[in-house]
This record gives sequence, structure tokens and C-alpha cells, in this order.
Amino acid sequence: MDKRKVILLVGALLIALCTAFLARSLFTGSAAPEVTAAPQQVVPSGPRVLVANRSLPVGTIITPDSVAFQPWPSELVSNAYFLEAESKIDSLLGTVVRNPVTAGQPVTQGSLVKPGDRGFLAAALGPGMRAVTVPVSARTGVAGFVFPGDRVDLVLTQSVSGDEGPSLNASETIIRNLRVLATDQRVNAENAEGKTEVIAFTTVTVEATPKLAEKIAVAQTIGTLSLSLRSIADNEAELERSMAAGDIKLPEGADRKTEDKMLKAYATRPVDTDVTYVTGGDVSRFQRRSMPSTGGNRRQSEYNGSSAPAGAPAAYVSAPSAPTGPVVRVARGNTVTEVSVGGK
Repeated sequence: MDKRKVILLVGALLIALCTAFLARSLFTGSAAPEVTAAPQQVVPSGPRVLVANRSLPVGTIITPDSVAFQPWPSELVSNAYFLEAESKIDSLLGTVVRNPVTAGQPVTQGSLVKPGDRGFLAAALGPGMRAVTVPVSARTGVAGFVFPGDRVDLVLTQSVSGDEGPSLNASETIIRNLRVLATDQRVNAENAEGKTEVIAFTTVTVEATPKLAEKIAVAQTIGTLSLSLRSIADNEAELERSMAAGDIKLPEGADRKTEDKMLKAYATRPVDTDVTYVTGGDVSRFQRRSMPSTGGNRRQSEYNGSSAPAGAPAAYVSAPSAPTGPVVRVARGNTVTEVSVGGK
């Protein structure tokens, strides 16, 4: 046999053997991996203590979603912790954080202050804010369904009188997004069965800036103040609208933490601009829509932007005052107007 053919045959045989070895290794390596049990998470077997669900800075009012009971190692439990066997979350609602608590950290008894305790309002107030008390009733205070931590709008209702005709009844939202600090210095009340009982209160303490505090004080002398409870989603919706409109300007190069802090401050600030109002004429056709006259020329009362209805009382309609002395007749098209030029 030719020597060259023998070399080619041996080379082909070696290539076939290498190919077979590689194929065997490939199929062996692609076999199903060995199943191993995942390590089980070790759950502390100690007592359940109260921990913060999120970061709680100073001045935070405790709400049901702020804290929760979680198991904690027995050797790490302190006498200052709130234990589930000895405390209830309902009894802590409305208390204020005096010392900052990080997320997942146990809440100590010294880090919370209750309404009525010394320093409660000072701990609840944010920097530069003031506490203002507003008198309310069951009718003006949302029937008692306002609790510390809620946010409300302040509505002023007043009656403006003039020299003639009926008074103008009007209601306007003067301040929005006020945070409730306390209601008669009570957080909640429980009946004999341990259930929360709604109690009608007579005063509500809210957080406001110094300028808004002055505005609220004056509003109490003008008319009746009512509370309008805000939805939890209102602040987020208004924040999104402000961002879309370009009203919020964030500094360039700011990190995520700084941006979140600025957005939170913007969403929780009280607002007294772009107020809305409703007059009696918006509710009933027999009520005024415009301000009553306080002297000078007498004018016809307006009803929903039109003249007084037929058969209205005489007080609703007044004749215009006739000019005295020399007059000049001014013709504009088919309309002739008499203009007084003085004289006796």
C-alpha cells in the first residue's frame, strides 16, 4: 500500500476518535443537573416586637401602615420595645415620632410621644410650621371622621350683605392640603369591646405656615370654617399634574434621594393659591351670583347671569337713578343715552 495513503488513513482514524470523544463529553455534560434543596430561611423564634415598615423621620404621625409586629431574637429584645403580647397598634395610632427610626428597626417607647404629653405638638410640627386650632362641629368636621395624620381642605362660608337686595352667600376653599395634628388632643377612643369608636370633637389642630396661620385666624372672624377630607391619592395626582405642567423645577445634577425629598416636600405643602368658590347663584336661581351694591348707583340683582325672574320681590329689582341737571343726548346707532353734564 502506498505510504501516503497509510498516513491519510491513520489521520482520519485519529480525527474520528477525537470527534467521538468530544461528542461523548458534550452529551455527558448536558445531563440534568443534580437537584439540591434551597437553604431555608431562618425565622427568629423570639417574641414579636414593633418595627418600622419604612423610615420614620421626626414629626411622623403613626398610621396603620407605618409599623407592624415581627419576630425578633429573644436575646436582642429590650425592655424599651413594644411587644405584641403587651401592646396594640391601635393604641399607638396618632402618636408622633420624637426620635428618627429607620426602616426595619424596632420602635422604642421613648421614640414616640402621645397627644396630651408634654412636647407633643413641638415634635409633630415640621421645621418652620405652626399649629393652629380650628373650631368645628359634627356638620363642619366631617362628622368626626378626621384623625391625626389625615389631610384636609379648609372651606370658608360667609354671607356678604349690602345696601339693597338679598345678601350674597358664598363658599370658597381658602387652603388645601393641611395636615391634621390632633382632634381635641384625642387620637381615638375604644368602647368596652375594644373597637374604635368615632367621637364628635369640637376643635381640630392643623399644621400651617406662619402666613397661613394668620389667614386662618382672620377667616374665623369672617364666617364659618368647614373641613373637607382629602383622599390619599390626591397628593400624588396633583404632584403628577404639576410635574407635567412644568411647575416643579428640580436642580440639575441632583441625586435620587434629593429629588425624592424635594418631591415629598412639594406634595405635602399647604396651598392657598388657585382657590375655588361657589356662590348662592350657582346653587339656586333664587340666590345672588354677584356682590350686592354698597352705595352709589343702584343696580338690578343678577340671577345666574340674567335679569331677575318675573314676579320677583321689589327688593330684587331697583330702577336706575335718573340724571339731574343739564344732560346731553348721545346717539349711537339706534340707541340714545342721556349723560349728565352737571348743574343743580
